[in-house]
Amino acid sequence: MSKILVGIVCALLAAIAAAGVVIYTGAFDVAADTPHTAVTYRLIAFARERSIARRIEDIAPPGDLGDVAQVRRGAGNYAAMCSGCHLEPGVENSEVRAGLYPQPPNLAKFEAGSSRAAGGAARKFWIIKHGIKASGMPAWSKGGMEDAAIWDLVAFVQRLPKMSASEYRELVESSDGHSHAGRSGVADHSTAPEGVPDRHESGHGDGNPKHAR
Repeated sequence: MSKILVGIVCALLAAIAAAGVVIYTGAFDVAADTPHTAVTYRLIAFARERSIARRIEDIAPPGDLGDVAQVRRGAGNYAAMCSGCHLEPGVENSEVRAGLYPQPPNLAKFEAGSSRAAGGAARKFWIIKHGIKASGMPAWSKGGMEDAAIWDLVAFVQRLPKMSASEYRELVESSDGHSHAGRSGVADHSTAPEGVPDRHESGHGDGNPKHAR
């Protein structure tokens, strides 16, 4: 038994040493256009989903989730904050999304059997609020987005896969735009600063056809 344990310890030390050499020499490629190996990607995805599952156990969606007013409010924030990466109905890609790795999911399309399809409202809420390390997904709560506004966004995202391009545009146009309660010291996002075009108007990263791939 002791020989087996010694062998295991030696193997672990050898693996740690090899990883140290790869990291120290710069052999590990951190470029976003160089994908992980299939095994590495699966391990990261597994760790991510187990981490999220553990942390959403006590999150209870509000009883009125999916209310028409919630969905409308969420539409404006989605168009301003999310569509550049997660797309909108009728748009297949964007400049930002095409260059991200891992590539953000297309939330305008329902993916049966995917982790995001199975995770439900609590999973969406946690990801929007806390973000995900080294993925490009920000913790929007750090930018001043309060829980109520996050649930509005969740309500919208849950409806999004069933929307046509025209229904999406109508909802966005009828919303309050990029507007959510912010904490003290965080800039007001309801309007763009003078002289700086709003994301909706600039067409850059918002699903504008001229940028679609």
